[in-house]
This record gives sequence, C-alpha cells and structure tokens, in this order.
Amino acid sequence: MVHRITQIDAFSDRPFAGNPAAVCLLSEPGDPEWMQAVAREMNLSETAFLHPEGDGYRLRWFTPGFEVDLCGHATVASAHFLWEEGHLDESAEAHFETRSGRLTARRAGEWIEVDFPADPIETREPPAAASAALGTLPTLYARTGLYALAEVESESVLRALDPDLRALRELHPVGVAVTAIADGSEFDFVSRFFAPNAGIDEDPVTGSAHCSLGPMWGARLGKSEMTAYQASSRGGVVRIRLAGDRVILGGRAVSVMRGELLD
Repeated sequence: MVHRITQIDAFSDRPFAGNPAAVCLLSEPGDPEWMQAVAREMNLSETAFLHPEGDGYRLRWFTPGFEVDLCGHATVASAHFLWEEGHLDESAEAHFETRSGRLTARRAGEWIEVDFPADPIETREPPAAASAALGTLPTLYARTGLYALAEVESESVLRALDPDLRALRELHPVGVAVTAIADGSEFDFVSRFFAPNAGIDEDPVTGSAHCSLGPMWGARLGKSEMTAYQASSRGGVVRIRLAGDRVILGGRAVSVMRGELLD
C-alpha cells in the first residue's frame, strides 16, 4: 500500500528553519508498530499520523523512540497539511482527537493557532545532576506534566549551553526545557529543549514546552500575550496567548518535501 507523506517545517515562515515534522494521512487507524517504524525511518523530532474520526481527525505523534502525549509543532504541521492539501477549506477549523484531548486549529492570517491544555509547573530544589548536566546552576527548577524545566540566569548563558547529554538522560524520561528572559525587546523569553531519551539530542522548536513556559513567564511578566524564540541552530518563533487553563500557540509553517511510503 502507498501512503502520501509530507515534510513540513513548523514555527517558521521559510524552509529549513523551525522544526520539521512528517505528516502522513491514513484512511483508517494505523498499526502502532508500523507507525513507530516509519518515525524511526523519517528520523525527525516527530512524525504525525492522521485518520478521519468523527467531525475531525485522530492525531498521533511519534518520535524516533516512542509515541508522545502532546506535540506542538507536528500539530501545527498537521493543520497546515490539511489546508494546503485541500482536505479542509482554509476557512474551516481543524479538529484533532489526541491523547491530550481535543485540539482545535484555526488560521489567523499567515499564522496557525492551536488550542492546547496548559501544563502547570511544580518547582523543586534542583538536583545535583542538573548543574552537572547543564554546566550551570539553574535559578529555577521544576517538573511539569510532560518535562523537566530549568531556568538559567540569562539569554547569553542559555545560548552558550553545551549540556552533557548522558547526564541529561537522568533528569527526565522525556526531556528538559531550559529557559531565560530575553535580552532584547523583540521576544519576551527564549528557550532550548533537550530530549536524548526520545532520540532527539536538541529539539529545534518545542511547541508543547510552551504550554508550561507560557503560563510561567506570563505570571512573571504580567502578560497574557507573548512572543517567544527557541534558540536552537534552526530557531523558531512561537506566539502565546493565555486563556485560563488553555494556551493558544501560534506558528507559521511551510511544506518542504512530498513523497510516498511504499509498504
């Protein structure tokens, strides 16, 4: 059987930046072992699989290592795919049934806005392993429902991080978000994200991490709308709007490759 697959760079308005995701539309539920094998073959941060369900689509996300409960950039990419490939009218909302409940995406000019659940943080004393792994003492350390989170003293410190990935594996089974207030006026805060246990040494742009980073920085800065930058080598911009126990993430996306899976 042949399945169409499209690679899309999310949280970017140009190719070869932001975070790449592969999106594959199936006619019916896929076999999880097959989907995981495809994700390993694609070797991207996430490969998303869609199939029609109810008034929308069932959406599942796979890293090269395992299936995850929530992914921001592959959801933005999936919505972009449905509109661009003509599966949905551009004026229609995209509805996704996921492990994290129903997610809704809508177009806002060139931007795609997706309604995600907020992921509250629980602050903790930084373990000794955190400083060893990051090469600097975090000014704040926390756990979210999805990840570990560490704040460092400045954007320049964050950009210069060269973490010990082996040591990072001990901090959390999925990944560690590292953040700092932005040095300039263009962005409110910056971040990086490391997930060696998921087969991703550094994730280019991690939308789901902003479900925690947005509320944290919103409370700190007294803002309900912010713009963030993920300072990976590819880089990406995330718009954030806080809405109670939900976080609206905005990003742009561009398709860079289309192909067929021969199975």
